Amino acid sequence: MGLLNKLKNVFSKEKTKDIEVYEKGLEKSREEFVSKLNILGIKYNKVNEEFFDELEEILIMSDIGVTTVMDFIEKLRKRVKEENIENFDYLKEVIVDELMLIYVGEEILSSKINYNNNGPTVILFVGVNGVGKTTTIAKLASKLKKENKKVMLIAGDTFRAGATNQLKEWSEKVGCEFFGSESKDPSSVIFDGLKKAKEYNIDVVLVDTAGRLQNKQNLMKELEKMNKVISSQIEGAPQETLLVIDACTGQNGISQAKSFKEITNITGIVLTKMDGTAKGGIVLAIKNAVGIPVKYIGLGEKEEDLLVFDIEKYIYGLFKEL
Repeated sequence: MGLLNKLKNVFSKEKTKDIEVYEKGLEKSREEFVSKLNILGIKYNKVNEEFFDELEEILIMSDIGVTTVMDFIEKLRKRVKEENIENFDYLKEVIVDELMLIYVGEEILSSKINYNNNGPTVILFVGVNGVGKTTTIAKLASKLKKENKKVMLIAGDTFRAGATNQLKEWSEKVGCEFFGSESKDPSSVIFDGLKKAKEYNIDVVLVDTAGRLQNKQNLMKELEKMNKVISSQIEGAPQETLLVIDACTGQNGISQAKSFKEITNITGIVLTKMDGTAKGGIVLAIKNAVGIPVKYIGLGEKEEDLLVFDIEKYIYGLFKEL
């Protein structure tokens, strides 16, 4: 039994809230991807070069990325030849298995947050404007509050007009601590905020940053300064630096991931607005392109629609009708 059938057996019986969110949130991607694959199976009664050419196009249109797709097709060709695969139902299982391997590879991936056992855990959020960074911070703060963690939001974006007030409003809605000042530079705000976090015995500090990438050199210096300030206040911090990417931007999102990876140590990715795109393959493309795991995935506007990323639930949500 292939991976997909195993996942169907498990998740169709265990209909948890998370699984329902994955199913609903990946509906657009599933309809687009699965329908095209099924048509391919009807169109070709044997696996030939024309079949591989069309499959390649379907995968590229799903935003998996040209380089990733080319590697994948080569591996698939090899398996088809070695195992003499002619049955399309079996081939569908092989396709899903190989797509899973693109993400997992030979690594042990963890979507869990690296919590600090000695003082506050600091999570730094980076990303360009408009990707949903502030709302992601608010959603995560709400989740952590429900886990009985004491949370503080620090407004490290003093560049964008209104950013500090926006984060403050979210902190009031969520019911967590807030620190910000529009009159100081970002590192000074973070320094003072972390001092307060230690005084208040905060468990998790979520730090917003300016979302500009036009001048990489300036941003690199700013993030270097922030990291020095954070580590001077709390040993080993930040425990996580999460890059927030809008899934709807497709290959542009991958370019952002590559750019941010060049200027700071990204430990994980948050993919927002996955429910708004039919190109769900971006999850596989980003991991393959930059080697950074997806830690959270946004599959809707509600707080409960921000989920810890689970590759098996993602594969099930994407292919359950295959």
